[in-house]
Amino acid sequence: MAPNAQKIYLASKSPRRRELLRQIGVQFELLMLREQAPRGPDVTEEVLPGEAARDYVARVTCEKAACAAHIMQVRRLPFQPILTADTTVVVDGAILGKPADAAEATAMLRALSGRSHEVLTSIALSHGDELTQVTQCSEVEFAALSDDDIAAYCAGGEPFDKAGGYGIQGAAAAFIARIGGSYTGIMGLPLFETAQLLKQAGIKIS
Repeated sequence: MAPNAQKIYLASKSPRRRELLRQIGVQFELLMLREQAPRGPDVTEEVLPGEAARDYVARVTCEKAACAAHIMQVRRLPFQPILTADTTVVVDGAILGKPADAAEATAMLRALSGRSHEVLTSIALSHGDELTQVTQCSEVEFAALSDDDIAAYCAGGEPFDKAGGYGIQGAAAAFIARIGGSYTGIMGLPLFETAQLLKQAGIKIS
């Protein structure tokens, strides 16, 4: 059966990715992967031993796409392209995921303070028998943060669902001295690269 060329599934719980897709006029439905259950998450986000950051973010994104495609088939959902994404922050080669608690968020923000780091966002589009994946890299420079800056930011609750413990679109924007690359990529969905993949799959943009 041919896919609906005007709508996709977004396999992500991120409200920011939803907002960004709406920004470029993409019609989508959510296809949620399980994060916590007796059997565990559908896709774990653990880093493999010795795994480089680019390999990690691409692998996780492709695993999400494969899992979402399987769910679509098992549930006998209408056949549509599936978009997945994963974002990670990298400093000194170390991968910073989502902090588990305030202590971990504080440690991450201290590691980012007063220096530059990379933000890698990988996107994948599962379309029929094809899986296309692209990774976008941006550079973010933080100003020096005081302990009070970090404590106040963590107290606001913003760090806990974001790679590296911060979101560029929120209060942490006041910490960022410079960016190089894609603002929307740092948010979690690089719109230029996403639009290119969707257009190749026949999805209407705007």
